[in-house]
Amino acid sequence: MRAKSLSQSGKKRLEHGVLHIEATYNNTKVVLTDVKGNSVASSSSGALGFAGAKKGTPFAAAKVGELLADKGIQLGLKDVDVMIKGVGAGRESAVRAFIGKGLNILSIKDVTPVPHNGPKPPRARRV
Repeated sequence: MRAKSLSQSGKKRLEHGVLHIEATYNNTKVVLTDVKGNSVASSSSGALGFAGAKKGTPFAAAKVGELLADKGIQLGLKDVDVMIKGVGAGRESAVRAFIGKGLNILSIKDVTPVPHNGPKPPRARRV
């Protein structure tokens, strides 16, 4: 159930990173970036072999979080800021997996887009 080999990226050192979690109803995508926003590692529930309705579960999100935490530890990661987007079930469990691996979480920010006014209503029906 591993997406890619953990030893592929050996050169780059990363002390502080940003963890972007996108939790939808159907899937959980997690991207680890540096402070500038350059992607360092990424994975999702589907990439780990979960299929169908199982991709959106908290268990699948926790597995994704554990995998990226392991990749981050190999890069020398110590501190992480977390950005969470979406309303899925994997919001919290991916963060808990990171905490469980011993990484320090400095801040958690919810960046879920919220519409201010919504779409234009449908036109009046002419009969």
